[in-house]
Amino acid sequence: MADAENPTELIAEMGRRARSAALVLASMPSARKAAALASAAESIRAASATIVAANAEDMTRAADAGLSGALLDRLRLDEARVAAMADGVAAVAVLADPVGQVIDSSERPNGLKLSRVRVPIGVIGIIYESRPNVTADAAALCVMAGNAAILRGGSEAVNSNRAIHAALVEGLKAGGVPADAVQLVPTTDRAAVGAMLKADGVIDLIIPRGGKSLVARVQAEARVPVLAHLDGINHVYVHASADPAMAAAVVVDAKMRRTGVCGSMETLLIDRDYAVAPALIRGLAATGCEVRGDARARMLVPEIAAADAADWDTEYLDAIASVAIVDGLDAAVAHIARHGSHHTDAIVAEDAVVAERFLTSVDSAIVLWNASTQFADGGEFGLGAEIGIATGRLHARGPVALEGLTTYKWIGRGTGQVRG
Repeated sequence: MADAENPTELIAEMGRRARSAALVLASMPSARKAAALASAAESIRAASATIVAANAEDMTRAADAGLSGALLDRLRLDEARVAAMADGVAAVAVLADPVGQVIDSSERPNGLKLSRVRVPIGVIGIIYESRPNVTADAAALCVMAGNAAILRGGSEAVNSNRAIHAALVEGLKAGGVPADAVQLVPTTDRAAVGAMLKADGVIDLIIPRGGKSLVARVQAEARVPVLAHLDGINHVYVHASADPAMAAAVVVDAKMRRTGVCGSMETLLIDRDYAVAPALIRGLAATGCEVRGDARARMLVPEIAAADAADWDTEYLDAIASVAIVDGLDAAVAHIARHGSHHTDAIVAEDAVVAERFLTSVDSAIVLWNASTQFADGGEFGLGAEIGIATGRLHARGPVALEGLTTYKWIGRGTGQVRG
């Protein structure tokens, strides 16, 4: 292997090996990929104790380094989470293989038959922080979609990632997938990230998963196409017609189920005509959430803290939420357009006309009616493990799973046609 102290050389060599593996994967039968992933899932289960022990080392170092509660929660693994990780890999194995699917087809007047067919992207680089489960999720999705993966995890999860990767590759090899199909960058040097971002022609797509500073750096420096979201500033709008019990349940779940995930609600918008707004706000605060309100919200519930201008643009990833009273649907949509991040936004309403207007008007990757924003997850969408949420408008949007990790090519079948 190339010298790890020379990141450019290291990534170039990993890329060459990944490209060779990708060529094998691109033509590998679906059943064989599925069997290899099933084998990888069993290998992860068998290595559970080793993975949990490695994670304990990372947790100790991370706590000593002062990582936030949200980041520690993302980093933590126990037997249940390792089992869930293995289940996620196994779930990908039984999904329909997108490679080779015909998107559409037509026949031209001259008899030339054309079709668009899904094909792998090639070599995908995933740069991520804190979440060691990404090592397994990303590998499984890339392999099933016929892509090779180069993984670069954060230094805070180095032991966890190495233990997961070792188990995963052991299972893939047993199933006939080349070991180089999933490679883990062996160094935690940040220069390796820069080398990946500049590896045009070596890596075909970069997917970052991590904090705002990481994603911003990737988007600013990359010479390789990027599929990413920057923030999860998500809203729940409670309309005047909302059922109070439903509204309370959705709001509490959206914020407090897991505060550190990107699908967590950060801002609660309440219609000025919603009759029980004080009870809704106090109910959220009673769960242990710090509530920061605008002037109108504080008139209704004086004991909450005052929100400042920065609150509306903050992804807390913690038990904190901002609350604003808005003058109807149009004001709610305008607030989301001004402060949202095009990730996930929801409305709670019994009025179907209003709800449909919200679903049409809000320009986010995921828009929900009478459901928690915490459903922003590939597994909940029936996609198996996801590699991330994309908030852009090109290629893939929302939870990115197998289909989002493919592109397509045109195939033409003729009988000797010439343009002449």
